[in-house]
Amino acid sequence: MNNVKHISMQKLIGKGYADYVNFRGRYRVCKGSRASKKSKTTAADFIKKIMKHPQANLLVVRKTYRTLKDSCFAELQWAINQFGEEIANDWNIKESPLEMTYKPTGQKIYFRGLDDPLKITSITVKTGVLCWMWIEEAYEVLNEDDFNMLDESIRGTAPEGLFKQITLTLNPWNERHWIKKRFFDAENDPDILAKTTNYLCNEFLDEADKRVFERMKRDNPRRYQVAGLGNWGIVDGLVFENWEERNFDIKELLQNRSMKTLFGLDFGYTNDPTAFFAGAVDEAAKEIYVFDEIYQTAMTNKMIYEEIARKGYAKEKIRADSAEPKSIDDLYSFGLKGITKARKGPDSINNGIQTIQDYKIIIHPSCVNFLTEITNYSWDEDKFGKKLNKPIDDFNHLMDAMRYALEDLKGDLFSFD
Repeated sequence: MNNVKHISMQKLIGKGYADYVNFRGRYRVCKGSRASKKSKTTAADFIKKIMKHPQANLLVVRKTYRTLKDSCFAELQWAINQFGEEIANDWNIKESPLEMTYKPTGQKIYFRGLDDPLKITSITVKTGVLCWMWIEEAYEVLNEDDFNMLDESIRGTAPEGLFKQITLTLNPWNERHWIKKRFFDAENDPDILAKTTNYLCNEFLDEADKRVFERMKRDNPRRYQVAGLGNWGIVDGLVFENWEERNFDIKELLQNRSMKTLFGLDFGYTNDPTAFFAGAVDEAAKEIYVFDEIYQTAMTNKMIYEEIARKGYAKEKIRADSAEPKSIDDLYSFGLKGITKARKGPDSINNGIQTIQDYKIIIHPSCVNFLTEITNYSWDEDKFGKKLNKPIDDFNHLMDAMRYALEDLKGDLFSFD
């Protein structure tokens, strides 16, 4: 324990976060850009604090449980290893279910998703108290009542020397989010630390990393404000306002004979993600149900096939971006026999949007990337701020995949070559 107390957080994660790691109020909120160190700093801070406070336990939450392993769980593993082999040997790490135990005391780090709220409210710790919570990608929590439920789960008396705290980390895509009003617009509340960070405080970036942001600043200044500087995204003129987030039983939905399943695929690789849309349409009721997604960078065509097959969609009819015929041929040869190219034309984007706007879009809460895109997909502007009759070239990967999937919907006719 004494050795842990003397570990320098500044040496481990650099400067820019002293107020953040020292804050003891109820709500610690950090919005930041890409490469701002917010997640790694948070992970390292929690590992040190758990080893320093033998009565403390941590609950880590994301909107969906499946996203935890490759985000918070991996960041906490990284942090443990940064403290050295001797300390790393003191941790027992399990992947099924996700759980970390500090062996000298029995303290635990639990991982839960909002898609199973009963598992959050029913946590009982064997050692000490559950006094800390980390909500990663808190932007995904669109319903403030869901946060209130989490807030209420951190209750009871803390042992002497301990404190209760909820940490939220997020990318600030949309200034309309409830987090801005509740935490960043709050005035002089000693229980709130609302902090903004960006890549400029990250001493570990090399020149190649910095050039990524310089290009973003030059080529996409709107995105640079958020993904570069960590400022709130100002979203005006959303393309789709005809949607709602709603929990529904997917198996029950697909048993409805009026439902027709439709699938779309938009290719990406290094900077843009590969986006796969899975939905169902009731044309008579004018309803589109979004029930599954794939959203990942650096996916080879073989990886795309394997993930689609793993999800059980290998035999489905899939409309894919016609700009990549070689990728479509590859996926067909791997086993996606129902894949075809989407029909594109000079007016296909706007006509597709107009058709979809005639439908109500119901989005399952597990489709977190679809929710992020649809809440940010807006009409572009000229240099004078006047709205243009075309959407922005951003937050459009799943939006494009949805258009491909739904191109045969009854509605305004698409215009094709």
